[in-house]
Amino acid sequence: MQVEKKSHSQSRKFWLVMPAFIWLSIFVVIPLVILFVYSFGGRDELGRVVFKLSLSNYLRFVTGPYLGTLARSILLSTITTLSALVLGYLFALWLAVVAPKNKRNVLLLLIVLPLWTSSLLRVYAWITLLRPTGILNHLASGLGLHMPTLLYTPVAVWIGMVYNYLPYMILPLYTSLEKFDMRLLEAAMDLGASPWRTLWRVLVPLTGGGIVAGSVMVFIPSLGDYVTPDLLGGAKTMYIGNLIQNQFLTVRDWAFGSAVSSILILIVSLAIWVYLKYADSEAFA
Repeated sequence: MQVEKKSHSQSRKFWLVMPAFIWLSIFVVIPLVILFVYSFGGRDELGRVVFKLSLSNYLRFVTGPYLGTLARSILLSTITTLSALVLGYLFALWLAVVAPKNKRNVLLLLIVLPLWTSSLLRVYAWITLLRPTGILNHLASGLGLHMPTLLYTPVAVWIGMVYNYLPYMILPLYTSLEKFDMRLLEAAMDLGASPWRTLWRVLVPLTGGGIVAGSVMVFIPSLGDYVTPDLLGGAKTMYIGNLIQNQFLTVRDWAFGSAVSSILILIVSLAIWVYLKYADSEAFA
């Protein structure tokens, strides 16, 4: 009787998991396998993929000027993540400690509200704000100030990236800070710890899970973003996302584009591994 119940339970679990397994296989696993197979291929005169077993695309990436593009993308993603972490932590701390409890849900809604619109529309909104005839320049002129041209500069790209991914940083940080017992800070200061020591030895380690989760959620999508650098940067600088886009849509070298995408997937997988290993806040203690 127990064997039949166990068999029935396993069969039920199997059919419950099957839809998710089929969905992941069709839309995640199979495309990744195709991408990986293409990365070892080549390209003929018409831009079609020629299947062969070769590491030439990976060697081309390593020996060519593309490592600089990858380093530039990682640097941009790192700066974006650190900027979003500082701003997001301050805002999440204010939201969890200072903001009235009856208004926190409204404030969270305002944070998530921009995500309801297309990221492309948000980027064009920043173009309207930052262009020489935009709102910011008119306000600066009205105040008698001179504002340098920000549009199509690295500063504009940085502003757009931080704006787009800041909500992904705030939400996990707020979740972590909301559960934090603020009496621990009072106890640390009563024992003689300075405010900075209390921050780095008590608050940050015990909210490390939110820090890691938010950092991963910002770093991964910002690493492959090509719309924001392309529009706000004026396509003056090549990033890894722009490189992949050009290989697939412009140059039609799908084999090399697949190789670059596979390298990017490897980097993202390492970031996810870091998250899975250090997401527990106790790892920071």
